[in-house]
Amino acid sequence: MALHFPLSLIDLSICLGLFIINISIYLGPIIIYLLILDCSLSIYLGPIIIYLSIYLSWTIHYLFHYLSIYLSIYLEPFIIYLSIYLELFIIYLSRTIHYLSNCLSIYQSIYLSRAIHYLSIYLYIYLSIYLSIYLSIYLSILDYSLSILNCHSLSFYLSIYLGLFIIYLSIYLSIFLSIYLSIYLSIYLSIILPKIKQQMKSYPKINTYLSI
Repeated sequence: MALHFPLSLIDLSICLGLFIINISIYLGPIIIYLLILDCSLSIYLGPIIIYLSIYLSWTIHYLFHYLSIYLSIYLEPFIIYLSIYLELFIIYLSRTIHYLSNCLSIYQSIYLSRAIHYLSIYLYIYLSIYLSIYLSIYLSILDYSLSILNCHSLSFYLSIYLGLFIIYLSIYLSIFLSIYLSIYLSIYLSIILPKIKQQMKSYPKINTYLSI
């Protein structure tokens, strides 16, 4: 048993060696053929790959060139139409702003004239009430003083003349104040409205079209 075990290992190693030799004999030509095929394919496919890369690069170059020409041809009318519509919109906007400024000036003048009218009425009523109260107190004191002196007719005439004086004075003051306020507000409007229009004309496009 001790001599048979090493002999079996030797036989096994010999068998494995023979098997490896046979496999190498059979696989050697296949490996050599595959190496030759790889070299042949690299030799034949290398120029094809180089040609395809050159062809694709030129194709992409011309494609981008024609695409840029196509887009420039078809986008140029769109850009022109867009610029025309923008110009028309700017003209419409400038006309609208000009119209609104005119309407604003008209409404402002109307409402300010109404305000001057109501203010003059208010001042007329206020001054007439104030002067009538003040002069009624003064007349009552004067009437009392004249009644003590037995001058009833003089107090009667004084009350009539002073009442008329109050009426004329209140009318004069209301007219004077209304004229003064109208002149003052007309000067103010003549100063402030050109400034508003000048601020609206400060934009370059609107300044161009406001003169139309």
